[in-house]
Amino acid sequence: MTQFVFWTLSGVAILGALLCITGRNPVMSALSLVLTLFALAGIYVLFDAHFIAVMQIIVYAGAIMVLFLFVIMLLNVGRPDAGSDVKGKVGKFWAGFLGAALIAEMAAMWRLLPGESFRLPAGTLAGLTAQRGAVGLIAEPLFRAYLVPFEITSVLLLAAVVGAVVLAKRKL
Repeated sequence: MTQFVFWTLSGVAILGALLCITGRNPVMSALSLVLTLFALAGIYVLFDAHFIAVMQIIVYAGAIMVLFLFVIMLLNVGRPDAGSDVKGKVGKFWAGFLGAALIAEMAAMWRLLPGESFRLPAGTLAGLTAQRGAVGLIAEPLFRAYLVPFEITSVLLLAAVVGAVVLAKRKL
């Protein structure tokens, strides 16, 4: 049953990602990304990473996607012009090429590496979680070793919002 749910959620995530990339309407592409993020949260639940699943929904599917939709609507993205047809074909070619390269790399790893190398030793995650708790297990490295990159990311997001507002501002 778990494998069925995993493969179903994986298929939904891949479908949502494909719809996000190939969609012509930016709002629908953003909503397809939300579908992908929810499917990934379901996969995290299957891996007993409940805290990460909740954070995936609250932070990414909630806050970040609201920000994306706000910027899309603020910029009032319209239909592409006639000259972008060539750019679209080149972009689709490179996206297909990189996707095929990624699939080839994953297939090579699947054949070359034994299946057990993709799994943690039995009881490792359960032992760490019991020792510090799920939140402590994530919070300690985040606020000790990765505090500066974490704060830089928040400043970059703020700069992106300010940049979108400045670009969308109409001259009176």
